[in-house]
Amino acid sequence: MAFTPEKFAPLTWSMSEIRGAIPAHLFKRDTFRATTYLLRDITLTGILWWAATWIDPFFIQLSVSNRILEGVSAFGRIVCWMTYWWFQGLVFTGIWTIGHECGHGAFSPSSKVCDGLGYVLHTLLWTPYFSWKIVHHRHHANHASMEKDEVYIPKTRSDLGIPTVDDKGAIDYDDYFGDTPIWTLLMLLRQQFLAFPAYLFLNVSGQKHYPKWTNHFNPNAILFNASQRNAVIASDIGMLAMVALTAKASNVFGFWSVAKYYGIPWLCVTHWFIMITYLHHTSANLPHYREGKWNFQRGAAATVDRDFLGWQGRFLLHDVAHFHVVHHFFPQMPFYHGEEATGYLRRFIGEHYHQSDEPVFNALWRTYNECQFVEDEGDVLFYKNKKGQYAAQQ
Repeated sequence: MAFTPEKFAPLTWSMSEIRGAIPAHLFKRDTFRATTYLLRDITLTGILWWAATWIDPFFIQLSVSNRILEGVSAFGRIVCWMTYWWFQGLVFTGIWTIGHECGHGAFSPSSKVCDGLGYVLHTLLWTPYFSWKIVHHRHHANHASMEKDEVYIPKTRSDLGIPTVDDKGAIDYDDYFGDTPIWTLLMLLRQQFLAFPAYLFLNVSGQKHYPKWTNHFNPNAILFNASQRNAVIASDIGMLAMVALTAKASNVFGFWSVAKYYGIPWLCVTHWFIMITYLHHTSANLPHYREGKWNFQRGAAATVDRDFLGWQGRFLLHDVAHFHVVHHFFPQMPFYHGEEATGYLRRFIGEHYHQSDEPVFNALWRTYNECQFVEDEGDVLFYKNKKGQYAAQQ
């Protein structure tokens, strides 16, 4: 089954009706409770870091003491470092998620606590806190709007230069999408590891009508108004401090040590962050709207909850992928109320709630191959695939 504009009826409830379906206690923010999650993450980071300090000495000693075990030692060393990078990357992503909570004011009722803590956490993970917060709020306020959303805006038929028909009355879509699987995989890897820096520096996947070189670091960029410029400068100062801190650490401990303990886990953060957000906002099931049909609640419903890495996503990533739909409706709701609130939301909006249990790496590959473009015409839009057909239900 494919979702098409003809078969789809947009959500009709008002935000006050939807909010009324959620018990009031689920909107309560608890600074102490949120802090316990952050302290848990910091503790896990320290334990993993400490454990990693034993990897090289142990396997070096093993290979020196028994030459026969050199091959086993080298293999074990690689496995241990990859295990460290996997879990430390997830824990770092959980810390980034706490910073994201701060950006929405969900960590604490105090805006000073949220902004102070969020600034530190996101800066340590190479995210310009205030700049990203400002633009991210606008993404939430305009989600799934073709004209006003800030990220993951679908390419249109004309963006890709695809005609409606050719001289023979048909289109050879292989001319536009006929990439080999290996090339598609390389482009997907490029997205996973470079998309977030590309978005911050070059506005990749952002609004196409913004001026060239729009970015999150220029206080005079179209992304910001005059009252926000000092906050952007503060974010830039944080990024410069990180450059200096990383350079100093590399001089003291060596570049490879910094890369092993911090750099590669941070690269994993960019991968997980992009994978999570891409799969939240990209699906054949999800509509995008032009101005005549868009409103906030329709945009909020145009995202999907995913069972992301099972217990690892729930415990280490603070349910950021499992209960994202309710977050789009109510960004200030703390993540630890997400599961209960989702139950109420799901019962109220029914078929407009989207959830997927598909293994996420399968979903990433299929979505990247299926969701290619939307049409230039119409007020309610769904993705089409590499054959110019509406993509199958996901």
